[in-house]
Amino acid sequence: MTDAQNQPTEVNSQMAEQPSMLQLMKEDLQVARAQDPAARSDLEVAIGYSGVHAMWSHRVAHELWKKKAGKTPARLLSQFTRFLTGVEIHPGATIGRRPFIDHGTMIVIGETAVIGDDVLMYQGTTLGGRALDKNERHPRVGNNVMLGSGATLLGPVTVGDDTAIGANAVVVRDIPEDSIALGLPATHRHKEGNYPLDPRNDLIDPATLL
Repeated sequence: MTDAQNQPTEVNSQMAEQPSMLQLMKEDLQVARAQDPAARSDLEVAIGYSGVHAMWSHRVAHELWKKKAGKTPARLLSQFTRFLTGVEIHPGATIGRRPFIDHGTMIVIGETAVIGDDVLMYQGTTLGGRALDKNERHPRVGNNVMLGSGATLLGPVTVGDDTAIGANAVVVRDIPEDSIALGLPATHRHKEGNYPLDPRNDLIDPATLL
């Protein structure tokens, strides 16, 4: 069999690996229930959780943003979502699977921000820029990261996997993986001793970050 004959199979295999919008929405419901003890059912989350609504809207806006003719509709959709939910996500931002925005309000995520899988964001989180150029000017956040209430990440900084950013921390420098970052400007230290490896589940209490 020639390479040309093999190509459609390879393409179809790659497409099959991409989750559908419905699968992503189901994951969003599941992670909200896993991360919020107050969530009692998928129906309650689907109807009443503004952070989940903001993510669903962003997924649509992001797909529109990829199309040349879709940029204005995408921007209008994101602004309408901001009005409804208090969460402002630029449609150009790239967000991975199973994010959860708890108490979705006063969240700002800039155009070139990149967020990995399984990221937990509390109210007041900002992923902003500190320059006016059109290049990558917003943060890159790894997988399995917790961003505490009021956490501010500015500029093209990188936050590594399995890291917790404390409440009201201001991150202006890269934070390596498996770290805890606190303060203004934020300084980091690696998790030591009995610190768990999952910041989403075990580093929620601010007292554990001291």
